[in-house]
Amino acid sequence: MIFRQLFDPVSCTYTYLLGSRRGGEALIIDPVLDRVDRYIQLIRELELELVKAIDTHVHADHVSGLGALRDRTHCVTVMGAESGVDVVSMRVAEGDRVEIEGGIGLDPLYTPGHTSESYSFLMGDRVFTGDTLLIRGTGRTDFQNGDPRAQYASLFGKLLKLPDDTLVYPAHDYKGDTVSTIGEEKRWNPRLHVSSIDEYVEIMSNLKLDNPKMMDVAVPANLKLGLAQDAIDAKGWSLTAEDLLRLEERGDAPILVDLREKGERERRGILPGSVHAPYGDTAENVRPGGLLHELARSARRPIVFYCAFGERSAMALEMARAAGIERSMHLKGGVEAWRAAGGRIETTS
Repeated sequence: MIFRQLFDPVSCTYTYLLGSRRGGEALIIDPVLDRVDRYIQLIRELELELVKAIDTHVHADHVSGLGALRDRTHCVTVMGAESGVDVVSMRVAEGDRVEIEGGIGLDPLYTPGHTSESYSFLMGDRVFTGDTLLIRGTGRTDFQNGDPRAQYASLFGKLLKLPDDTLVYPAHDYKGDTVSTIGEEKRWNPRLHVSSIDEYVEIMSNLKLDNPKMMDVAVPANLKLGLAQDAIDAKGWSLTAEDLLRLEERGDAPILVDLREKGERERRGILPGSVHAPYGDTAENVRPGGLLHELARSARRPIVFYCAFGERSAMALEMARAAGIERSMHLKGGVEAWRAAGGRIETTS
């Protein structure tokens, strides 16, 4: 496995790059916008293909690199289900799994407290704790719907129940430390040496910290990470859920292509009659001779791409159009919009 811990000295943010092998797939955790060029350079040097980018929460001290990495690499963006960000490709919750090739998988742990949507991600012998558990500290809880009681539960009810030798990789450090363990933090982290939840709340409620310098810029920017779909709408390439329902009622249903991963389909259901063609295979599938290129050539019906929220389908549509698949569109808002419009959902066998 390839593992890199990268550092932004301005915001003291740690970003993590994980790859299955040289020449294989990779994912990145908590990227910083100002460091995106460096990430891209390193990814090229290691001959990796960035397929997923994760934010543990809505950051207040830097602008996220998620949107820029998506635009430059067509990677899938990932955040927790509770996130207030406008659009991400995948919203995950406990029980889901974020995977890339080579057996690398992250298990989401909902760990609110620093913010209301904070997640940690467990991967075997290590856990990426975002701003929930820091090295010899814990993340502040005095803005973005932070809650010291929720954070106490996240710490003592989840993270500190992991094996003592679990490596702790936080999203920030201001002292030069790079990694710890759950056992070390239990022993040496002063904020964990409390006798009750009320004592913890008292400590966190009286830190009296200044707001992050970039908070007024970073938070609004990080809530607007979604791929802008207005240009696609203006070209007439979008189909609303209501439009699709009307087509089905008239017997003019298009060919539906589900771009989501197997686990998403199993947990959240599918649109009836869908063809499964995972987003990661889109570039190959839309080329001449590829599955979707041949399907489009032989079919007498247009193709409509869909995913969870419309971001992957918008990117797949652009690739398909560039490859000459003219009779193609995407379902705006994805499965969630379809469900909200009363569309039928089937379970996979």
